[in-house]
Amino acid sequence: MTVIDVSPKTRRGRRQAGIHIGLILLIAISLAPYVFMLITATKDNQQYVESFWAPAWPLHLENFSVAWNQIQPYMVASLAYAAGATLGIIAVSLLAGFVFARFSFPGRNALFGLVAALMMVPSIAALIPRYVMMRDLGMLDSYWVMTLPHIATGAVLGTILMRTYIQGIPQAIFDAAELDGATPVRTFWSIMLPMSLPVIGTVSLVTVQSIWNDFFWPLLTITKDSLRPIAVGLQFFQGQSGTEYGPLFAGYLLGSLPLVVLFVFFSKYFLAGVQGGLPGSH
Repeated sequence: MTVIDVSPKTRRGRRQAGIHIGLILLIAISLAPYVFMLITATKDNQQYVESFWAPAWPLHLENFSVAWNQIQPYMVASLAYAAGATLGIIAVSLLAGFVFARFSFPGRNALFGLVAALMMVPSIAALIPRYVMMRDLGMLDSYWVMTLPHIATGAVLGTILMRTYIQGIPQAIFDAAELDGATPVRTFWSIMLPMSLPVIGTVSLVTVQSIWNDFFWPLLTITKDSLRPIAVGLQFFQGQSGTEYGPLFAGYLLGSLPLVVLFVFFSKYFLAGVQGGLPGSH
């Protein structure tokens, strides 16, 4: 009887090969919809019917210009909403996280517990009260109806992330600043703010993604076409050019590009903020 001796090195190599194959399959499955979207965006309707999965020639690159002319106002609106809400969430959550992490006051832990408990409230439960509040304040069909609610909800997660991250900064740094005569405002601006760039990047990316993909809230509160964000605008694009599959898929592709570009440029800060460290410190 022959006994095959498999060395630990061989077993480790097989295990790593299996992991690599699994990761390749996962990446292929994740990218398949985007590859299909890119291929379809370069076709006309006849090519779309005749070669559903495969590329077809000639490539109709004019579909991208048609799509851009249609979705440009929606892209501008989404960028404005994302910029305003991100700045508001960072300002509120950074200040709140700094106070919770570095100042002692009665009821601090109980108050932070209440903030954390808001994470347990389903967003759908606050939909009707939030809509009624925006209606009574006269903010429907305005810039504020897309920014203020996102600031109120996004600041909860932002505060938790900021507080956790700031607690990880060595106390000796703040003690040294206090010995040098730095006021709390100066400490916040000159020390804590620059060291919190990773978690700021994390909160920013999460906020932009949330606003960019938000569909139901703007569909409920915005009726002016010029104020519609990209997620809702693409739905109306489909209604206007639903039979033109090339421009339709080109619009989907162009609408997703800002998030891809943003993550590529800020992924270093995003990953560092999630891991709880400064970029390049690991």
